[in-house]
Amino acid sequence: MLSPTKLLAPTSTLRASQCHSCLHRTLSGRQTPRPSTYIPSRPYQRRCFHPSPLRSAPSAAPKSKDRGPASKEDTQTDFSAMDMLSNTPAPSTAVDSCMADGFALNSGLKVTGSGVLLVGGEAFKWRPWLREGRKEGTIGSGGTGDDAKGPNSPGGKILNAKGQFDVDRLAWGLLDLAWPKPDLLVLGTGRSIVPVSPETRRHINELGIRLEVQDTRNAAAQFNMLATERGVQQVVGALIPVGWREGK
Repeated sequence: MLSPTKLLAPTSTLRASQCHSCLHRTLSGRQTPRPSTYIPSRPYQRRCFHPSPLRSAPSAAPKSKDRGPASKEDTQTDFSAMDMLSNTPAPSTAVDSCMADGFALNSGLKVTGSGVLLVGGEAFKWRPWLREGRKEGTIGSGGTGDDAKGPNSPGGKILNAKGQFDVDRLAWGLLDLAWPKPDLLVLGTGRSIVPVSPETRRHINELGIRLEVQDTRNAAAQFNMLATERGVQQVVGALIPVGWREGK
């Protein structure tokens, strides 16, 4: 007879092989869950447009255009308070208007038929186009002017062959006599700005006066501001009428 141990050995070995086989078959038969890649689409959105109802009559105008009481906050900017010269009176020689043949001053004086030289609070007629030996006036009256230029152009020249502002030294005779000498001369050259000749600039610098050149309208505005701020003793204005045209 066989011993019990020898009979049981094959049986335990068979069961063990069956268990491994069953486990392998079981594991291989399982399905691994896969992540779903399906993303449901969003529902189509619709926007409905409805026409505005027509009004049978226009709305009534507001009874008042007042936006409310005036603000009393101190944070509001008062631009008039920022004007440092608001309480400073303009000098009597300040230019109120630039006319074609002259100027209107703050004092009520009107200078016509010539330019104006503003020195020390006084206004003087200034005709720098006059040359030595030249008679002012039209040819018909015995002068050497140009009849076709009309009353706004009394003839003469203030420009040299290069188109530079060049006048005789005698035109600055009043500045030679002025004392104390002003610090700045504001020169208005007519309707448009033109360069100053080296000779004229050199003569003014020799008098100890600085030169600022502008067209007449801007020169008048600059003179008004500087004369109000610094005083008429420091600033001089020499202005050619805006209607000036070169004669012969």
